[in-house]
Amino acid sequence: MLKKIILLAGPTASGKSKLAISLAKKLDGEIINADSMQIFKEFGILSSRPNLNDIKKIKHHLYGEISVKKYFSAGDWLKKSKKKIHTCLKRNKIPIVVGGTGLYFNTITKGISKIPDIDLKTRNKVRNLYKKLGLKKFYNLLIKLDPKIEGRILPTDSQRLQRAYEVKLETKKSLVEWFANTKSDFLDFEIKKIFIDIPREALLKKISKRTEQMFKKGCVNEVKSFNNLKIDKSLSANKLIGVQEINDFLKKSITLEQCKELINIKTRQYAKRQNTWARGHMKNWNKIYSKNLSILLKKSLKVVS
Repeated sequence: MLKKIILLAGPTASGKSKLAISLAKKLDGEIINADSMQIFKEFGILSSRPNLNDIKKIKHHLYGEISVKKYFSAGDWLKKSKKKIHTCLKRNKIPIVVGGTGLYFNTITKGISKIPDIDLKTRNKVRNLYKKLGLKKFYNLLIKLDPKIEGRILPTDSQRLQRAYEVKLETKKSLVEWFANTKSDFLDFEIKKIFIDIPREALLKKISKRTEQMFKKGCVNEVKSFNNLKIDKSLSANKLIGVQEINDFLKKSITLEQCKELINIKTRQYAKRQNTWARGHMKNWNKIYSKNLSILLKKSLKVVS
Protein backbone atom coordinates (compact mmCIF):
# COMPACT_ATOMS: atom_id res chain seq x y z
CA MET A 1 0.00 0.00 0.00
CA LEU A 2 1.33 3.43 -0.97
CA LYS A 3 2.17 5.91 1.79
CA LYS A 4 -0.17 8.89 1.64
CA ILE A 5 0.70 12.60 1.80
CA ILE A 6 -1.89 15.37 1.54
CA LEU A 7 -0.79 18.71 0.04
CA LEU A 8 -3.10 21.63 0.82
CA ALA A 9 -2.42 24.93 -0.94
CA GLY A 10 -4.27 28.14 -1.69
CA PRO A 11 -3.81 31.91 -1.70
CA THR A 12 -3.10 33.78 1.52
CA ALA A 13 -6.17 34.17 3.83
CA SER A 14 -8.14 31.50 1.94
CA GLY A 15 -8.73 29.38 5.07
CA LYS A 16 -6.05 26.69 4.63
CA SER A 17 -5.16 26.45 8.34
CA LYS A 18 -8.76 25.86 9.50
CA LEU A 19 -9.37 23.25 6.82
CA ALA A 20 -6.06 21.52 7.65
CA ILE A 21 -7.05 21.21 11.33
CA SER A 22 -10.47 19.77 10.39
CA LEU A 23 -8.82 17.31 7.96
CA ALA A 24 -6.21 16.28 10.53
CA LYS A 25 -8.93 15.56 13.14
CA LYS A 26 -10.89 13.41 10.68
CA LEU A 27 -7.91 11.51 9.28
CA ASP A 28 -5.67 11.29 12.36
CA GLY A 29 -3.10 13.50 10.70
CA GLU A 30 -0.45 16.05 11.59
CA ILE A 31 0.24 19.40 9.93
CA ILE A 32 3.53 20.40 8.29
CA ASN A 33 4.11 24.03 7.35
CA ALA A 34 4.80 24.98 3.71
CA ASP A 35 4.78 28.76 4.14
CA SER A 36 8.14 30.52 3.81
CA MET A 37 7.22 33.26 6.32
CA GLN A 38 5.43 31.17 8.96
CA ILE A 39 8.70 29.28 9.44
CA PHE A 40 10.26 32.31 11.18
CA LYS A 41 10.29 32.46 15.00
CA GLU A 42 10.01 36.22 15.21
CA PHE A 43 6.86 36.64 13.09
CA GLY A 44 3.80 34.98 14.58
CA ILE A 45 1.25 37.76 14.05
CA LEU A 46 2.37 39.27 10.74
CA SER A 47 2.80 35.86 9.10
CA SER A 48 -0.63 34.66 10.42
CA ARG A 49 0.94 31.64 12.05
CA PRO A 50 -1.51 29.18 13.68
CA ASN A 51 -2.17 30.22 17.29
CA LEU A 52 -1.60 28.23 20.50
CA ASN A 53 -5.20 26.95 20.52
CA ASP A 54 -4.77 25.51 17.02
CA ILE A 55 -1.45 23.90 17.94
CA LYS A 56 -3.03 22.30 21.02
CA LYS A 57 -5.76 20.70 18.89
CA ILE A 58 -3.40 19.08 16.36
CA LYS A 59 0.38 18.59 16.23
CA HIS A 60 1.99 21.22 13.96
CA HIS A 61 5.53 21.02 12.53
CA LEU A 62 7.96 23.63 11.11
CA TYR A 63 6.14 26.68 12.46
CA GLY A 64 8.26 29.39 14.09
CA GLU A 65 11.34 27.21 13.89
CA ILE A 66 13.95 29.32 12.04
CA SER A 67 15.50 32.65 13.05
CA VAL A 68 14.98 35.59 10.69
CA LYS A 69 18.78 36.01 10.85
CA LYS A 70 19.28 32.82 8.84
CA TYR A 71 19.24 32.19 5.11
CA PHE A 72 16.58 29.52 4.46
CA SER A 73 16.01 28.02 1.02
CA ALA A 74 13.45 25.70 -0.58
CA GLY A 75 16.14 22.99 -0.36
CA ASP A 76 16.47 23.56 3.40
CA TRP A 77 12.68 23.30 3.71
CA LEU A 78 12.61 20.03 1.74
CA LYS A 79 15.23 18.43 4.02
CA LYS A 80 13.26 19.38 7.13
CA SER A 81 9.84 18.48 5.73
CA LYS A 82 11.07 15.04 4.53
CA LYS A 83 12.14 14.20 8.09
CA LYS A 84 8.77 15.38 9.45
CA ILE A 85 6.83 13.42 6.82
CA HIS A 86 8.68 10.21 7.70
CA THR A 87 8.22 10.87 11.44
CA CYS A 88 4.45 11.21 10.91
CA LEU A 89 4.28 8.01 8.87
CA LYS A 90 6.26 6.05 11.48
CA ARG A 91 3.61 7.06 14.03
CA ASN A 92 0.83 6.07 11.58
CA LYS A 93 -0.22 9.70 11.18
CA ILE A 94 -1.12 11.20 7.80
CA PRO A 95 1.18 14.14 6.91
CA ILE A 96 -0.84 17.18 5.77
CA VAL A 97 1.49 19.72 4.16
CA VAL A 98 -0.14 23.18 4.28
CA GLY A 99 0.90 26.57 2.94
CA GLY A 100 1.04 29.16 0.22
CA THR A 101 4.64 28.83 -1.00
CA GLY A 102 4.35 27.19 -4.41
CA LEU A 103 8.08 26.54 -4.67
CA TYR A 104 7.98 24.37 -1.53
CA PHE A 105 5.20 22.21 -3.00
CA ASN A 106 7.20 21.88 -6.23
CA THR A 107 10.10 20.34 -4.29
CA ILE A 108 7.75 17.54 -3.25
CA THR A 109 5.89 17.00 -6.54
CA LYS A 110 8.78 17.64 -8.96
CA GLY A 111 11.93 17.38 -6.86
CA ILE A 112 14.82 19.78 -6.42
CA SER A 113 18.20 20.00 -8.10
CA LYS A 114 21.21 18.56 -6.28
CA ILE A 115 23.27 21.75 -6.40
CA PRO A 116 26.54 21.37 -4.45
CA ASP A 117 26.92 23.48 -1.29
CA ILE A 118 28.10 26.96 -2.22
CA ASP A 119 31.32 28.11 -0.57
CA LEU A 120 30.72 30.83 2.04
CA LYS A 121 33.37 33.03 0.40
CA THR A 122 31.45 32.93 -2.92
CA ARG A 123 28.13 33.55 -1.15
CA ASN A 124 29.50 36.62 0.67
CA LYS A 125 31.10 37.90 -2.53
CA VAL A 126 27.70 37.77 -4.29
CA ARG A 127 25.87 39.35 -1.31
CA ASN A 128 28.37 42.23 -1.20
CA LEU A 129 28.12 42.72 -4.98
CA TYR A 130 24.32 42.90 -4.68
CA LYS A 131 24.56 45.50 -1.88
CA LYS A 132 27.01 47.57 -3.92
CA LEU A 133 25.09 47.51 -7.23
CA GLY A 134 21.46 47.43 -6.11
CA LEU A 135 18.69 45.29 -7.61
CA LYS A 136 18.50 46.64 -11.19
CA LYS A 137 22.25 46.71 -11.96
CA PHE A 138 22.75 43.33 -10.27
CA TYR A 139 19.97 41.80 -12.40
CA ASN A 140 21.54 43.16 -15.62
CA LEU A 141 24.93 41.77 -14.62
CA LEU A 142 23.39 38.35 -13.85
CA ILE A 143 21.76 38.22 -17.30
CA LYS A 144 25.19 38.86 -18.89
CA LEU A 145 26.73 36.12 -16.74
CA ASP A 146 23.84 33.67 -17.22
CA PRO A 147 21.50 34.58 -20.13
CA LYS A 148 19.39 31.44 -19.51
CA ILE A 149 17.98 33.04 -16.34
CA GLU A 150 16.14 35.78 -18.28
CA GLY A 151 12.40 35.20 -18.03
CA ARG A 152 12.87 32.38 -15.49
CA ILE A 153 13.26 34.49 -12.33
CA LEU A 154 11.38 37.70 -11.59
CA PRO A 155 13.71 40.75 -11.85
CA THR A 156 12.45 41.76 -8.37
CA ASP A 157 13.20 38.44 -6.63
CA SER A 158 16.48 39.47 -5.01
CA GLN A 159 17.06 36.24 -3.09
CA ARG A 160 16.69 33.94 -6.11
CA LEU A 161 18.73 36.31 -8.30
CA GLN A 162 21.61 36.13 -5.83
CA ARG A 163 21.20 32.35 -5.67
CA ALA A 164 21.40 32.12 -9.48
CA TYR A 165 24.54 34.29 -9.51
CA GLU A 166 26.39 32.28 -6.84
CA VAL A 167 25.46 28.95 -8.48
CA LYS A 168 26.73 30.04 -11.90
CA LEU A 169 29.89 31.49 -10.35
CA GLU A 170 30.69 28.37 -8.30
CA THR A 171 29.51 25.53 -10.57
CA LYS A 172 29.88 27.15 -14.03
CA LYS A 173 26.37 25.81 -14.74
CA SER A 174 23.15 27.80 -14.93
CA LEU A 175 20.49 27.34 -12.25
CA VAL A 176 18.19 26.50 -15.19
CA GLU A 177 20.45 23.53 -16.13
CA TRP A 178 20.51 22.27 -12.55
CA PHE A 179 16.70 22.42 -12.38
CA ALA A 180 16.33 20.51 -15.66
CA ASN A 181 17.64 17.29 -14.08
CA THR A 182 15.33 16.90 -11.12
CA LYS A 183 12.96 14.18 -9.93
CA SER A 184 10.72 13.87 -6.89
CA ASP A 185 11.86 11.98 -3.78
CA PHE A 186 8.21 10.96 -3.29
CA LEU A 187 7.58 8.84 -6.38
CA ASP A 188 6.53 5.86 -4.21
CA PHE A 189 3.95 7.96 -2.33
CA GLU A 190 0.27 8.55 -2.97
CA ILE A 191 0.14 12.34 -3.14
CA LYS A 192 -3.30 13.97 -2.83
CA LYS A 193 -3.29 17.59 -3.97
CA ILE A 194 -5.90 20.17 -2.92
CA PHE A 195 -6.02 23.87 -3.84
CA ILE A 196 -8.58 26.19 -2.21
CA ASP A 197 -9.97 28.11 -5.17
CA ILE A 198 -11.66 30.94 -3.28
CA PRO A 199 -13.60 33.56 -5.32
CA ARG A 200 -11.89 36.95 -5.51
CA GLU A 201 -14.56 38.96 -3.65
CA ALA A 202 -14.63 36.54 -0.73
CA LEU A 203 -10.83 36.61 -0.56
CA LEU A 204 -10.65 40.43 -0.50
CA LYS A 205 -13.02 40.54 2.48
CA LYS A 206 -10.97 37.93 4.35
CA ILE A 207 -7.72 39.82 3.66
CA SER A 208 -9.13 43.10 5.06
CA LYS A 209 -10.52 41.34 8.13
CA ARG A 210 -7.21 39.60 8.80
CA THR A 211 -5.24 42.86 8.51
CA GLU A 212 -7.45 44.43 11.21
CA GLN A 213 -6.89 41.41 13.45
CA MET A 214 -3.11 41.66 13.02
CA PHE A 215 -3.11 45.21 14.36
CA LYS A 216 -5.33 44.25 17.29
CA LYS A 217 -2.93 41.42 18.16
CA GLY A 218 0.12 43.72 18.15
CA CYS A 219 1.89 43.43 14.79
CA VAL A 220 3.40 46.93 15.26
CA ASN A 221 5.35 45.75 18.32
CA GLU A 222 6.41 42.64 16.41
CA VAL A 223 8.00 44.85 13.72
CA LYS A 224 9.69 47.03 16.38
CA SER A 225 11.29 43.91 17.90
CA PHE A 226 12.34 42.76 14.41
CA ASN A 227 13.97 46.14 13.71
CA ASN A 228 16.05 45.80 16.87
CA LEU A 229 17.68 42.66 15.44
CA LYS A 230 19.22 44.73 12.58
CA ILE A 231 19.38 41.76 10.20
CA ASP A 232 20.94 41.75 6.73
CA LYS A 233 18.57 43.52 4.30
CA SER A 234 19.00 40.77 1.68
CA LEU A 235 17.42 38.12 3.94
CA SER A 236 13.89 37.09 3.00
CA ALA A 237 12.21 38.03 6.30
CA ASN A 238 12.54 41.68 5.24
CA LYS A 239 10.08 40.96 2.40
CA LEU A 240 7.24 39.92 4.71
CA ILE A 241 4.20 42.04 3.83
CA GLY A 242 3.68 44.63 6.54
CA VAL A 243 7.30 45.17 7.60
CA GLN A 244 7.98 48.09 5.25
CA GLU A 245 4.48 49.55 5.66
CA ILE A 246 4.58 49.47 9.48
CA ASN A 247 8.06 51.01 9.42
CA ASP A 248 6.71 53.84 7.25
CA PHE A 249 3.92 54.31 9.80
CA LEU A 250 6.46 54.35 12.67
CA LYS A 251 8.44 57.03 10.82
CA LYS A 252 5.17 59.00 10.55
CA SER A 253 5.43 59.16 6.75
CA ILE A 254 1.98 57.51 6.47
CA THR A 255 -1.07 57.29 8.74
CA LEU A 256 -2.30 54.11 10.42
CA GLU A 257 -5.20 53.83 7.93
CA GLN A 258 -2.83 54.29 4.98
CA CYS A 259 -0.56 51.62 6.47
CA LYS A 260 -3.44 49.13 6.71
CA GLU A 261 -4.62 49.90 3.18
CA LEU A 262 -1.10 49.41 1.76
CA ILE A 263 -0.87 46.05 3.55
CA ASN A 264 -4.25 45.07 2.05
CA ILE A 265 -3.12 46.11 -1.44
CA LYS A 266 0.17 44.19 -1.19
CA THR A 267 -1.60 41.12 0.22
CA ARG A 268 -4.12 41.20 -2.64
CA GLN A 269 -1.25 41.43 -5.14
CA TYR A 270 0.50 38.50 -3.42
CA ALA A 271 -2.70 36.40 -3.54
CA LYS A 272 -2.98 37.18 -7.26
CA ARG A 273 0.61 35.93 -7.80
CA GLN A 274 -0.20 32.75 -5.86
CA ASN A 275 -3.23 32.11 -8.08
CA THR A 276 -1.14 32.76 -11.20
CA TRP A 277 1.45 30.26 -9.93
CA ALA A 278 -1.32 27.71 -9.32
CA ARG A 279 -2.62 28.11 -12.88
CA GLY A 280 0.87 27.43 -14.25
CA HIS A 281 2.23 24.83 -11.82
CA MET A 282 -0.81 23.19 -10.20
CA LYS A 283 -2.92 22.28 -13.22
CA ASN A 284 -3.56 18.72 -12.01
CA TRP A 285 -4.49 19.75 -8.45
CA ASN A 286 -8.06 19.37 -7.19
CA LYS A 287 -9.55 22.88 -7.01
CA ILE A 288 -12.27 23.11 -4.36
CA TYR A 289 -14.16 25.81 -2.46
CA SER A 290 -17.09 26.45 -0.13
CA LYS A 291 -17.58 29.29 2.33
CA ASN A 292 -18.99 26.63 4.68
CA LEU A 293 -16.12 24.79 6.42
CA SER A 294 -18.05 21.52 6.86
CA ILE A 295 -18.90 21.41 3.12
CA LEU A 296 -15.27 22.27 2.27
CA LEU A 297 -14.16 19.43 4.54
CA LYS A 298 -16.51 17.00 2.79
CA LYS A 299 -15.09 18.03 -0.61
CA SER A 300 -11.54 17.55 0.73
CA LEU A 301 -12.33 14.12 2.15
CA LYS A 302 -13.71 13.09 -1.24
CA VAL A 303 -10.36 14.07 -2.84
CA VAL A 304 -8.17 12.27 -0.32
CA SER A 305 -10.20 9.07 0.10
